[in-house]
Amino acid sequence: MSLLDVTNLTFSYGHEKLYEDASMRLFEGEHAVLVGKNGAGKSTLLNILAKNLSPDQGKLEWLAGQKVGYLDQYAKINEKLTVEAYLYDVFLPLFEKEQMIQQLYESIATIDPKDYDRVLNQAHRLEEELANDNFYAIQSTISNVIHGLGLEMDVLKQTIKTLSGGMRAKVILGKLLLEECDVLLLDEPTNFLDIKHIDWLVKFLNSFPKAFIVVSHDEDFLKQIAKTVFVLDGKSIIRYKGDYNFYLNAHQLRMENQLKAYKSQQKFIEKTKDYIQKNIVRASTTKMAQSRRKMLNKLKIIHKPITDKKIHIEFLYGISTGRDVLKVNDLIIGYDEPLVEPINFIIKKGEKVAITGKNGIGKSTLIKTLMQVIDPLDGDFTWIDTAQILYYEQDIDLEEKYTPFELIHHENPDHDRKQILSVLAQFGITFDMANRPLNTLSGGEKTKVKFALTRTHQSNVLILDEPTNHLDKHAKEVLKEALINYPGTVILVSHEKSFYEEICDYEIHLS
Repeated sequence: MSLLDVTNLTFSYGHEKLYEDASMRLFEGEHAVLVGKNGAGKSTLLNILAKNLSPDQGKLEWLAGQKVGYLDQYAKINEKLTVEAYLYDVFLPLFEKEQMIQQLYESIATIDPKDYDRVLNQAHRLEEELANDNFYAIQSTISNVIHGLGLEMDVLKQTIKTLSGGMRAKVILGKLLLEECDVLLLDEPTNFLDIKHIDWLVKFLNSFPKAFIVVSHDEDFLKQIAKTVFVLDGKSIIRYKGDYNFYLNAHQLRMENQLKAYKSQQKFIEKTKDYIQKNIVRASTTKMAQSRRKMLNKLKIIHKPITDKKIHIEFLYGISTGRDVLKVNDLIIGYDEPLVEPINFIIKKGEKVAITGKNGIGKSTLIKTLMQVIDPLDGDFTWIDTAQILYYEQDIDLEEKYTPFELIHHENPDHDRKQILSVLAQFGITFDMANRPLNTLSGGEKTKVKFALTRTHQSNVLILDEPTNHLDKHAKEVLKEALINYPGTVILVSHEKSFYEEICDYEIHLS
């Protein structure tokens, strides 16, 4: 049975059409993934399916009564809430039912004895409903999700504001998993998850009895969960009924055939236009030329397969440093309480180091301490006096009302229009994207804009906190190559071992 029918979907940002007359169907219990290059419109499509955006044209119909859960990669939540209050809100109707039961029992003391049976029967019915909804196993259910996502139960007492980016993302995902939806729409659910907890999520999704659509740039993750693959390509949504490996092979063949068909059609169009131009003014051939013009106007255009946009990432190297770039002595990091044991290490000139450890252990806190964003609780650290640090912050908050062009121009007021567009183009940001508000761009495009902002900064030390979030495979490879070629010192926080293991000389593991 079809849960979702999308027909003739058209949606544009500015002058750029993301989809044109696109259609798709999602069936009961179907485990699907949605893939496409950065900027293809994956997150936008999930927003449309979640009814947070309206299409320009076309129709979207969910089967009546379906509860659709949506995980937004930029979800906004009340940071003053405790994690416990945030999660238990899922079960609020059940707690209200429990309160009704309590009120019914308390009413026995004051009601007419002839109403006893009616009141007790009503209370018993509500108790049965609670039992059927597993109300008395709520604590166990929450514990299973909390531990599965790599958190401890004491996180329940923390406020959302005190959580690290990774812990916050896990709590948001945890609430969605607790809601028992009929359909899950998950946008980048593995961001901030380490391997152990990605494995847990894989098992959860594979055993999930209902339908889901997942967007992710983690190919290993997609290969483990996909039974259907939707691909955004050429303004259409292409469906492959099979696992991720089947899609890779079938899509490659499809693209090759599409390229042949595109080239053939372009030759036909060129030849037909040439015929029309030569014959439209001749009395003997005007009608035939007009007929071919009408035929050409009705021709369904085959789009050229979209290839990876060429991007170029380079970190400009400044002056050379001395041998000991960073010395850390008995450093204690945290906010109110220490997160880890005292930290000691020395990073030398040209070394490339990965900071690793489980989510919430303090990786980003360490980086923020070293960058003097927050104060250490104790201990000290010393940067060499010649250090030129370029810091890529995980949760940097760009002014989303501005366009990428405006942001780059603000950072580089001496650049003319052509230079600014050239910088953005190096990172795969097209002219149209450069002139759209940042809040209309995908996560991957925003990440590329952040890198574009660093383009003219000279450094001899790079500090990068989760730089691969939202980047597609091609962009990750380009970034990896840039870091390998960088002659300076690199301190890198990343949850993707497959990314950092070819870059870094060693790991500093926090525990």
